[in-house]
Amino acid sequence: MTHDAFPSIAGLALAMACAGFVFGRVYFAALRRTAVGIAAGNRWMFLLAFTLGRYGAAIILLGLSAQLGAIPLLSMFLGFLAARGVALHSAK
Repeated sequence: MTHDAFPSIAGLALAMACAGFVFGRVYFAALRRTAVGIAAGNRWMFLLAFTLGRYGAAIILLGLSAQLGAIPLLSMFLGFLAARGVALHSAK
């Protein structure tokens, strides 16, 4: 690693952390909507499709970040975990 490559890696890591946070917020909002739908007894096919879509989006985004390397993958996952913390805090 050269000194010239460090700012680009740091910038990429920051961008992936922000993307992970935004995706996490959307993911956990969708999870809440699914839980409310289950409690209300909504159509199970819609809820199943919504859940599979949520899983699929997570697999695709984390897979794409993994192709960029370990640092972007870990940064995106840390952003996702930060969004989880915000979601848990707001649920209390």
